Amino acid sequence: MKVGQMLSGKTRKWIWVGVASFVALQVYFVRELLAALILFTGVFVIVAIIALAIYLVDQGSQWSLVWAGERARPAMGMVRRGWLFAGELSKKPFRRLRSVTVR
Repeated sequence: MKVGQMLSGKTRKWIWVGVASFVALQVYFVRELLAALILFTGVFVIVAIIALAIYLVDQGSQWSLVWAGERARPAMGMVRRGWLFAGELSKKPFRRLRSVTVR
């Protein structure tokens, strides 16, 4: 006797229901995994864009500091001379030597 002949119609029906539910659960599981993959990919892309922006801002600031440093060397001499001149002016009195204060 073959296996198909031993099973009744009701039993065959429940086997097919079981197989269909197993396939449906597997399809559902795959869909859930794909949804999680898409969500995590989106989060990863957002974090990568933020990291790239921070990196570009850092590189740009380093470049601008180097650029400003090369151009600021002559100006720094003028600033240093101005600072020394301001220090000398602050040591000098603002009144004449022989003048008398008003009481």
